[in-house]
Amino acid sequence: MDDAGTILAVAAGEAGALRRLYEAQASRLFGIAMAILRDRDAAADALHDAMLKVASRAAQFDPLRGEAGPWLGGIVRHAALDLARARGRELPTDDPNLGDAAIAPDALERIAEAQQSGRLRECLAALEARNREGIVLAFVHGLSHAQIAARLDEPLGTVKAWIRRGLARLKGCLA
Repeated sequence: MDDAGTILAVAAGEAGALRRLYEAQASRLFGIAMAILRDRDAAADALHDAMLKVASRAAQFDPLRGEAGPWLGGIVRHAALDLARARGRELPTDDPNLGDAAIAPDALERIAEAQQSGRLRECLAALEARNREGIVLAFVHGLSHAQIAARLDEPLGTVKAWIRRGLARLKGCLA
């Protein structure tokens, strides 16, 4: 059974369907959460939250409107962004017994992150404005393709093409 069929089975309440979906998609979805959160524990929490949302919203999935992979990816992306926003509002207590003490990153790690960040900025700057804007709205602001199309007042297919081409150029630049 494909992922779309498994989501429909989840919606129908079929025993084991959610587990099959998780086993088929967990590594890919965890990767999406990791890319956003950059913390294994937080990414695992986001994936857990997302799978709960999938279980409760499976009936909303319509295979005629889109594929299962992007639908699942969107749920995970939103769960990760929600978690990132919530974590941004947390205030550490500085109580070492609670594990809230700030941990300074290793100097070499900071240098590597700065270099990667600088390269990413260079590659983004080299993109056409419409490709760059679509990518930033999707991956930084967490907007769906439909939301981007509405915001930019452009057709959905055009926005999807801009983002797809921009990502291909970005991948080539970063390689």
